Amino acid sequence: MKVVFDTNILVSALVFPGGRGEAALRRIVEEQDQLVISKPILDELLGILGRKFARDAEELAHAAVFLAELGILVKPRQRLRVVKDDPDNRILECAIAGHADAIVTGDKALLGLREYRSVRILSLRDYLEE
Repeated sequence: MKVVFDTNILVSALVFPGGRGEAALRRIVEEQDQLVISKPILDELLGILGRKFARDAEELAHAAVFLAELGILVKPRQRLRVVKDDPDNRILECAIAGHADAIVTGDKALLGLREYRSVRILSLRDYLEE
């Protein structure tokens, strides 16, 4: 299954070992699923890791390279305005550009959609239970 993780899932996976976020990322590392990621998602992630978790430039570079090599890096060509929060629209754009099967998120606005253009929108719990 090709999946897009929202930024909070990625932060959880990289910052809080042993949690559900890490379990989700492990599914990618073990090649059970494929991660689809875009530069806007990476940029948002690196900004959060730098500002909120005091990661230095070297740690940020390692995280960016790790995720870019682990996943399929796509360049969305279409700008969407589906939900109010613009970073959430970047998640949808990535999923469409990468022909993802699902988005994994904790965001209530995205979860409220349940599906967008045949891309399922799952909570982290539902993803891990599949």
